[in-house]
Amino acid sequence: MKRREFLRNASLASSALMIPNFLRASFFGPQHMSRIGKTLVIIQLSGGNDGLNTIVPFEDDVYYNARPRLAIPKNEVIRLGNTNLGFNPVLSDLQGIFEEGEMSIINSVGYPNPNRSHFRSMDIWQTGSASNEYWTTGWLGRYLDSECRNCMPYHALNVDDDLHIALKGMQKNGFAVKNLSKIKKAAGSPYLQAISKHHHHDHDHENVEYLYKTLIDTQSSAEYLYEKSKVHTSRVTYPNHKFAKDLKQIAELMTADADIKIYYASLGSFDTHAGQRGKQERLLKNYAESVKAFIADLKQNGLFDDTLIMTFSEFGRRVQQNAGNGTDHGTANNLFLMGGQLKTAGIYNDAPNLSDLDQGDIKYQLDFRRIYADVIDQWLDGDSKQILGHSFESLNLI
Repeated sequence: MKRREFLRNASLASSALMIPNFLRASFFGPQHMSRIGKTLVIIQLSGGNDGLNTIVPFEDDVYYNARPRLAIPKNEVIRLGNTNLGFNPVLSDLQGIFEEGEMSIINSVGYPNPNRSHFRSMDIWQTGSASNEYWTTGWLGRYLDSECRNCMPYHALNVDDDLHIALKGMQKNGFAVKNLSKIKKAAGSPYLQAISKHHHHDHDHENVEYLYKTLIDTQSSAEYLYEKSKVHTSRVTYPNHKFAKDLKQIAELMTADADIKIYYASLGSFDTHAGQRGKQERLLKNYAESVKAFIADLKQNGLFDDTLIMTFSEFGRRVQQNAGNGTDHGTANNLFLMGGQLKTAGIYNDAPNLSDLDQGDIKYQLDFRRIYADVIDQWLDGDSKQILGHSFESLNLI
């Protein structure tokens, strides 16, 4: 096949392979290895989860006065030790994890000059930038750039149809895939196989060379992931919904010893402007029961101690409920860490001060990048100053 014909048919190839997801996911060479060391699992609660109705300040009258119809009744809250905070009752599946010292709850996490736009705030969280900086690479993508020189694209796997900016670097990116059978079928189509067989190095045509490399890496990655997905079938019973299936797929790949160091999954939408109680509690219940099954699966296969699970949302909600029995976009929020090697388990810091607000919103106590720095330095063995662009004081979390 001539290069001109290849370029003319590139759009057809992209359509057949859903290439927009994969083009951003191709780098490294063809070697396949086994997972070595620690694994990071990121769970994103998309839409802005209401932290106050998740970790409930059940002794705070300001909370109850601000939310006459939304507040969780004090007698329903699952109390967390001897603190003045408790779980929303739908999070009962996390109680055992917390009591075993395998969970850290960090309150009032945010950043200076917060942005209340979903898209902008999520960009800030995923890139690790300040609110006045506009970066095109993600904090985990830059980790891949600096630390992952001999990996395949799937070394950071986004369980989704689109690759989040968090996993995009300058030279290297993560790999986005939702359905392993579909990607295997698409990558193995006769048309694309024929294209890849005509590959030859042509340093005078950089774009053509890049497209060939993308295709070959995608085919190799699709084959590898599909084969790994057949190695192990979980014996743990997971709930019957999409998010639980995502976590089950992650657990099965981990147990199959796939060479994946970072997994990224999402649950949403938590954008509860109206009718919040039912919608949020249904999502939180899905989250809790899925995470419980996931952790049980990891423990059953001896993987939990080498796994760190981080759950975040792009912002919290306003303290005052609105007229629609919901809450509007806020700022600081709680963040969860779970794992078998936490240095500081339980409630990490004080509950938010609801008597000292910033225009009706919770003031942040801890910059989220301090948590990222600990994850990069202490868990991923990277260089947080290089990746985040600044030095951040450790929280001694992991």
